[in-house]
Amino acid sequence: GFCYPGRDARGGDAPPRPECAPLWHDRLLARLPRIRLTLLVGQYAQARYLGARRRATLTETVRAWRDCPDDILPLPHPSWRNTAWQKKQPWFAAELLPELRRRVRECLA
Repeated sequence: GFCYPGRDARGGDAPPRPECAPLWHDRLLARLPRIRLTLLVGQYAQARYLGARRRATLTETVRAWRDCPDDILPLPHPSWRNTAWQKKQPWFAAELLPELRRRVRECLA
């Protein structure tokens, strides 16, 4: 949301402040008409931009990346905390990361 929300009681990032995305996202995106790839990093981005297409959990949403439009990839939030998540989800490194690399290369070409 372009507004750092601070830390929560468990030491992670707090949820985004509710006024930030509505204030900034549409204004910024209107100035970027040729976006070719959007990475929805974490559950809050996925909730905002996938809406009803979002699955019940972050894992299910990320696992269903093939069901997203070609210009969108849902990803877990990068953190040392998700190391265990990645170990439990071997498909992430085997399937989604190579696709992410391919799409980024395509955008940069």
